[in-house]
Amino acid sequence: MVGNGKMNPSSEAEERGMKSLLKWAAKYGIEVSESCSSLGLGHCLGVSWFPGAGGRGVAALRPISKGELLLKVPKSALITTDSLLSRDETLSLALKAHPSHSSTQVFTVCLLYEINKGKSSPWHPYFLHLPRSYSILAAFGELETQALQVDYAIWAAQKAVAKAKYEWEQAFTLMKELKLKPPLLTFRAWIWATGTISSRTLHIPWDEAGCLCPVGDLFNYAAPTEDPDSFENVENWQNEHAKDDLDIHHSQRLTDGGYEEDVAAYCFYAKKNYNVGEQVLLSYGTYTNLELLEYYGFLLEDNPNEKVFIPLDLDMYSLSCWPKESLYIHQNGRPSFALMCALRLWATPLQQRKSIGHLAYSGCPISKGNEIYVMKWIGKKCDALLKEIPTSVEEDKSLVHLMDKMEEYENLGEWVKKASAVFGGEFGDNNILKAAYGVEGDDELTSLVRTKMLIDRWKLAVQWRLMYKTVVARCISYCTDIVNSLSTQ
Repeated sequence: MVGNGKMNPSSEAEERGMKSLLKWAAKYGIEVSESCSSLGLGHCLGVSWFPGAGGRGVAALRPISKGELLLKVPKSALITTDSLLSRDETLSLALKAHPSHSSTQVFTVCLLYEINKGKSSPWHPYFLHLPRSYSILAAFGELETQALQVDYAIWAAQKAVAKAKYEWEQAFTLMKELKLKPPLLTFRAWIWATGTISSRTLHIPWDEAGCLCPVGDLFNYAAPTEDPDSFENVENWQNEHAKDDLDIHHSQRLTDGGYEEDVAAYCFYAKKNYNVGEQVLLSYGTYTNLELLEYYGFLLEDNPNEKVFIPLDLDMYSLSCWPKESLYIHQNGRPSFALMCALRLWATPLQQRKSIGHLAYSGCPISKGNEIYVMKWIGKKCDALLKEIPTSVEEDKSLVHLMDKMEEYENLGEWVKKASAVFGGEFGDNNILKAAYGVEGDDELTSLVRTKMLIDRWKLAVQWRLMYKTVVARCISYCTDIVNSLSTQ
């Protein structure tokens, strides 16, 4: 997993910055302690570094029990639209003249306006701690978008970028009226603020846009632990159907805590028992990897909530009473309950569908022949899909491995040369360098930083498509095993 901002444990500057943040947090009533650690939170937590598991995160300094209160962040420390408006009459009056903006647009403008104040903002120490960039889909350029390779993922990235540009253009007049500094008026600044809000806000009952919660956003993410794939009978398959039909919204960002009115604070609780030194993780909700990439800018290598979609014919969709979102393949390669129901019915002769429809919709196999036909169809569809995608699983694994080794090269040009020799297609005509260095007016250092950010996003795209192909390959194996098993009965 990639966390919300990384800290190199060897960086003294980063550690000083974290100490400064916690010192500031104490003034706002956020419980921090230096009794057990120079980077302590309360009496049981400490800021630590977890290589390969989110980077900077929160560690248990003593045994922690499931359900135990971990941290309280007072309402006065939360950054919300209301808290920003209440402190600035100019901002409040300007927003009243633009009532058509969405709650998220308003919060984005308010955040940039507060950033514009510099050191005079009471939240300035917190702003200094925020990441300088995010890898959410809205930040993807054409190169990274096409690197996703799968149509629905490419469309999701293009939609995210288009939405961000539309909202920025809508709010541009308001931001000019507020006299934001030129760098804060740019689309790049808007993407940064959008990324901050998308990846770090928590749910509050009085504002759909949520709140930024200083110190509370140091926890890294863990997916909900319930396994949606453990179905052994028809009753359990029906339970899965109920899960498929749930419309999971993103309004409740955090499932391991929430704002509590009686104590006027955001409270965080342990989702399980933790031993000393373990990373304490929180769940933001149930997300697929594409959704995690869209809203948070990271992926999970082992995501129990992953859903992979394969193209289906229009008549297959029309036969299903479930939404398209329920017709997918699980991370372990098993077709979802709804997908199996739809395909079993589709594979049944037209004149028989009415009489056996109740079997299909209950999740029961219609016949051995029908089941074999459906499994063969899914397997062939998945196999054809993998052959259509430009790169293979092994090629993507090699590319990710090469990206992991990038730091070992003396300079970026040397690494690109090596990568071009091995993976000419995506590196044709030095596409990576052109995309990064193609901005006029940037000095060499800025271009280098931009290139590193682009490669980070590109790596995420390659990792996503690798996970997609891995699940599709698992589905082929699963379907083959089922066909072989049924054929010998």
